[in-house]
Amino acid sequence: MTDSDPQFSGRVAVITGGGSGIGRSIAARYAAGGGTVAVLGRRPEPLAETVDLIRAAGGQAAAFPVDVRDYEQVSAATEAVRDRFGRIDSLVNNAAGNFVCPGEQLSAGGWRAVIDIVLNGSFHCTRAVSETMLAQGSGSVLSVIASYAWHGHPGTVHSAAAKAGVLAMTRTLAVEWADRGVRLNCIAPGPTETAGAGAALWGDAESRERVLASVPQRRMAGPGEIADVAAFLLDERARYVTGEVLTVDGGQWLGKQVYGTPLAAIR
Repeated sequence: MTDSDPQFSGRVAVITGGGSGIGRSIAARYAAGGGTVAVLGRRPEPLAETVDLIRAAGGQAAAFPVDVRDYEQVSAATEAVRDRFGRIDSLVNNAAGNFVCPGEQLSAGGWRAVIDIVLNGSFHCTRAVSETMLAQGSGSVLSVIASYAWHGHPGTVHSAAAKAGVLAMTRTLAVEWADRGVRLNCIAPGPTETAGAGAALWGDAESRERVLASVPQRRMAGPGEIADVAAFLLDERARYVTGEVLTVDGGQWLGKQVYGTPLAAIR
């Protein structure tokens, strides 16, 4: 590939939710670094679009339609990736489902749907690739969560609980597998310019302005910015980093103001 950083040359990544948004950007960034990408997701069409974009740029990619809620599907898909490419070096747990809903209005089905995709899906994928990574004695797992996994946020009890579970899973397995060459970390993006997040979390102009006002940098991230940070954590440059969560949110979760005139009103 032209103008590429060969940091992932000879390596293979499995990326869930790779058909759009942050997942697609991470897939493109990994491929631009010389790596081979296997994108997983429920809908074949967006996955095919991601593969076409990567191949058009000179990269290597393949699509594997799968429902991360079903361990048997996940296991079969990761086995197919290993059989086709010979190894699995990285996993990005990016598949997610989210919507805003007050806890007293959240149905059991809504709770279960988000927990199933985010928490169970992340475990299914991590468990499935672990056999290959532990046998190789190397590997890196990166899970995409959110800062409300530790500080909470009204209307996100289902998603916050699921992502907090992913963080706990990450830190536990980071300790279990540290001396076997497998690292696990999380990334917590803030508001990011993607179609999915925009529709679910700031679907109108007023909501968007409210979100922007909560970010000290007064802007949203581009998916490529998130992908660059993900690439660092997946790279060998971060080989001594495990069990950590890196927040990429323009200072949003730190900038909650309770006292005094809101900074946005005096600038």
